[in-house]
Order: sequence, then structure tokens, then C-alpha cells
Amino acid sequence: MSDIAIRVENLSKEYRIGGKQAVNRTFRETLLDSFSSPIRWMRGERKPIETFWALNDISFEIKQGEAVGIIGRNGAGKSTLLKVLSRITKPTKGRVDLYGRVASLLEVGTGFHSELSGRDNIYLNGAILGMSRREIGGKFDEIVDFSGVEKFLDTPVKHYSSGMYVRLAFAVAAHLEPEILVVDEVLAVGDAEFQKKCLGKMGDVAKQGRTVLFVSHNMNAIEQLCKSCIHINHGRLINFSSDIHSVIVDYLFGDPSEKSSTIWINSENSYISKIFKPISLALTDESGNLLPSTIPNNSDFYVAIEGELAFKDPAFTVGYAIYSEDGALLYWTYNIDTTEDLWPLLNEGKFKIRSKIPHRFLNEGVHKIEMIASLHFREWLLEPGHNNPSVLLTIHGGLSDSPLWFIRRPGLLAPVLKWENW
Repeated sequence: MSDIAIRVENLSKEYRIGGKQAVNRTFRETLLDSFSSPIRWMRGERKPIETFWALNDISFEIKQGEAVGIIGRNGAGKSTLLKVLSRITKPTKGRVDLYGRVASLLEVGTGFHSELSGRDNIYLNGAILGMSRREIGGKFDEIVDFSGVEKFLDTPVKHYSSGMYVRLAFAVAAHLEPEILVVDEVLAVGDAEFQKKCLGKMGDVAKQGRTVLFVSHNMNAIEQLCKSCIHINHGRLINFSSDIHSVIVDYLFGDPSEKSSTIWINSENSYISKIFKPISLALTDESGNLLPSTIPNNSDFYVAIEGELAFKDPAFTVGYAIYSEDGALLYWTYNIDTTEDLWPLLNEGKFKIRSKIPHRFLNEGVHKIEMIASLHFREWLLEPGHNNPSVLLTIHGGLSDSPLWFIRRPGLLAPVLKWENW
């Protein structure tokens, strides 16, 4: 017996741009249109039909019991792929084979009838999955308890808030034991506690040998929950690998042309003082390669400073200040933070120095890193917060190996510290 849960072969989906939407029309409007269409055609008034391929020749196989993350930028084709897999929309080309019942949670309201109560929708969804009333009843209390909407169970779901809607919809999708569970970014509607609860449930579903497809922009959740990852861009399959970290890094790094914000070069010979001329400020990896504008937080990186001294002065110090996306200062650091025997040499002429920012230290978000310099206790050469040379870096994902942290951690920093008994 095959262990394949999903097989996709040469899948493509084409959409029309700006096509007319189906509307209810009167007999008179239809009749007039039938007479005028040939005239417009003869006059050359036809509008060209624009199309685009939301999915373009995608092929992959997913085994039973796999938890697979699907990542990509907005508009990459992720949601379209899930809609095709869920039989909500038909592919233009290609083939999809599904081996087992599929439960989908793609957007608020998918699979629910707005006029029915929460109770009725639980039984309706179970029936769609092919379950008997007795099977649904056996899971009913567990579903209601997980959703937390017991008080409103007999209220039509059209009166639910978006959060209540999603809580019940996820509870139904996850507890009615489908062989394949498909979840889109819809979980972002819930609060942090609900997200962690749902992610934990998806992990349980995967451990039970059922297949999970999970679309998310939360790289921490992808890393924690999934065993492999699919990267889609412009409707094409870029990567599908069990090496999730490499897939995420490839996605976050993006186009090499996006690296411009992680280096500042003094091309205009500005910020020059009587002693110091800054040459460049850059963010690099250990080998000195320039970082992209967005990175995960589970690898070290360096702040590299290049400058030139007109003459040697023991009071000269140089370093950087780093700020969070809301402008809060995280810390300053200088080349003289350590004992004197560890200070880098700064003699007359050009110099290059760098300082490592350890992995699992900064939190998610955009960080501004600016160069600072002074003649210690005498005067500022580059005073913090005064429009100094600066670069930007976005941290996204890779924050923790803990099974309980799937989202951005509270606070300005996010260090992973070891605890032990003593």
C-alpha cells in the first residue's frame, strides 16, 4: 500500500484579470447585450483579456503523517495551492491526487453556513467529511471545550466575532480526524494564546500519523511544527526540502539586490572630523559576506566598521548603537568594552574592526544600527541619535527551539538562556 497522502503533478492555475463577474441580469439587459456585442466586435471595441498564472507547473509528493510548511511572499500562490488541494477551485492544468479525507481552514467562514448555529455547523462539517452522527457526537464535547464558545453554541455563527468564528472552525477541522488537515494563515486572527493552542494541536495531529499542510508567515511556527517545507514564489515551486532552515533562509534572503540596506559607504566624504573619517558600516556573516536585509535569528552575524585615522589618539573610540523599530535604544558598544589587552589596534591610517552579535539575542522586528565615535570623555565625533551613518536589518524567525514559543517573544530582546537545577 502506498504511503503517499498528496501527489501533485504539473499543477497550474490561471486567472483572468479584470474579467466580468457573474451578476443577476434582466431579460431586457441580456437581449440588448446580444444585439450590441456583434456591433462592438465589428468596431474593434474588444478588450484584450489579461491573465496570470497563480500556479505554474508545480509537482511534489507528500507522505502520510508529514507536517509540511508552505512559505512565500504575499501573492506567491500559497492560498491558491491550498484551495486547489481542498477542491475549492479547479486547476487549469495538471493533476492532484489526495488519499484520505481533507479538512480545510483557509479563511474565516470557509465551510460554515452563516445562518446555522455553531452546534449545527459542527455536525454539518462532520457530515461533509463523511462521518456519522455518532462519530461526530463522540468528538462534540472535545470540540466545544477547545473552541471556548460553549456559551454561544446555539447562536447563528453570522453573529460571531472573527476570533470566535476561527476558534470554532479550527476546533472542528482539527478534531474530526481528517487524514489531511489544511490550514492557511487564518490563525493570525486569534490572540497569542489561541495561536499557541492551535499550533500545539496541529503538532498532536501530525504525531497521530495524519498529514498537515500549514501556510504561515511565522517562521518560528514553521520550524517548530513542520518536518519539511515548500517555498513558492510567483506561482512556481522554488524549493521543497526536509532541511527547513535552508528553505527559510533562502526565502528570507530573497533577491540579492535587497542587500543594499545592510551597508553604508561614505561615497560623499561626509561625517569627517579632524581625526576620523568613516569609510563604511556593514552587516556581514563570519566570512565577511554582506547580509541580506532580512535574516532569521539563529545564526551569528557581525557589525563591521572601516575607517581612517589622521593620527593615533588613545582617547579615540568607535562602535555602534542599536535601536528597535520603535526607536528604543537597545545598547551601545565600543571597541574598548573589554580589558585593554583585547582592544583591537587603531593606528594612524585605515583600519577594519568588527563585533559579533550572537545568535538568539535580538527579537523579531526592524533594527537600526548606527556608527558612533568619540574622543573618550572629551567630545563626540559621531554622537548617538544624531543622524549618523546607519544600516537597517530585519529579524524574522529562528527565535527559539522551545515547543512553546511559536510567535514573537515579549520584550525588546529575545535571548535564549539556559536554566538548570542547583
